[in-house]
Amino acid sequence: MERSAVSEGEREREAEEPGWEVDPEDEQGVAIVAFVGRQLRARREAAGMRAAEFAAAMGYGEGLVYKVEGGTRIPRAEYLDRADEVLGAEGSVAAMKADVAEARYPKRVRDLARLEARAVDLQWYGAHDIHGVLQTEDYMRALFEMRQPAYTSGEVDRVTSARLARQSIFDREPAPALSFVLEEVALRRPLGGRMVLRGQLERLLGVGQLRNVSLQVMPIDLEEHAGADGSITMLKFGDGTVVGRSPGVAAGRPVDDAKQFRILELRYGMIRAQALTPRESLAFIEQLLGER
Repeated sequence: MERSAVSEGEREREAEEPGWEVDPEDEQGVAIVAFVGRQLRARREAAGMRAAEFAAAMGYGEGLVYKVEGGTRIPRAEYLDRADEVLGAEGSVAAMKADVAEARYPKRVRDLARLEARAVDLQWYGAHDIHGVLQTEDYMRALFEMRQPAYTSGEVDRVTSARLARQSIFDREPAPALSFVLEEVALRRPLGGRMVLRGQLERLLGVGQLRNVSLQVMPIDLEEHAGADGSITMLKFGDGTVVGRSPGVAAGRPVDDAKQFRILELRYGMIRAQALTPRESLAFIEQLLGER
């Protein structure tokens, strides 16, 4: 009994953490969470359980049960696992975790992840940062924790999980072609502390050795720099379509027409030519690690 009481208190506090509310502007997320909530309520009522009884059996507060069933709260994976047990659903409730995982992530992140998941070719230049799929979890958390206005701890967990999920791009078969150009200053700035940066540099070394990855460093001491207009992202898909984005083209809006995309390609090609070669870049990162 004592263990149950402690568990309920911990779960109730966890359930009230920010970052698990449904974004009302995310129509798809709202629909998913509302559907899951309706399913849970229907199963609870079919089992002849009042909300208070269900909450007690679950080890969560009754208020959370109403929020989940009402579609205003995103249920955690462990909530759905426990509901599956309490309702004797034999896995059908737990199976909804995949649907809920979609709603957990901000819409803009889901959209980006879907594009990256389809891309056969990704090319990226960062004016002052490191691409999300290249970041370690510690580095991500450091970045999100220093955001202003400040994220809550729940929001930090949410956006970190979303960014980590995008790294599945490295597990795809056939592997997409991935090209990254990073500024030297981004590799020297110890965001999160020197040990966090060290772990980030070690990850870059590992990723840079993958056969489908080209990793280049843009030195600080250049007198000409084709990336002065800002970062560039280009994605190419198997059906021949493309999408790109850069602050210096179309006011930063995504572009998919051939003429504007060609501008991005020309600029990116020049940036790659000015940067260190992939071999030189890995040697440079090793040198930075030796300085730490």
